[in-house]
Amino acid sequence: MFLTYKPEGSDEPQCWRYDPRRLMSPEQEALEKYSGKDFSEFTQLVLKGNARCRRALLWVFLKRDHPGVKFDDVNFAWDELDLQYSKSELAEMRDNALRSRPPSEAEAIREHFDGEIATAYEDDEGKAAGLPVAG
Repeated sequence: MFLTYKPEGSDEPQCWRYDPRRLMSPEQEALEKYSGKDFSEFTQLVLKGNARCRRALLWVFLKRDHPGVKFDDVNFAWDELDLQYSKSELAEMRDNALRSRPPSEAEAIREHFDGEIATAYEDDEGKAAGLPVAG
């Protein structure tokens, strides 16, 4: 999964690979502190679109590049921040849907996911390590 941030007026978006299993423990603790949620719940709420959790996640990634940035400095419009599945994650989701849904829905499932896969980011590893939720 990728977190993409493109503030108004910027030419190029900033993009980070988001895998909650790869966040370091101080980052996990900071995410818990600023979101008010335990880390497992935080990862689920990021996917559901919780604004505070997404703000905390953006702050963690910005802080990696700019150590002095404060949480209160992070402010974004909803359309400036995007969370996108990678090609391999979407392919895994498509395959799971094909296995769990009736064959009569296969064509619609393929059409839906293949359209998203065509424009998704490539994974560095090439294969999804599972969906981005810490358990």
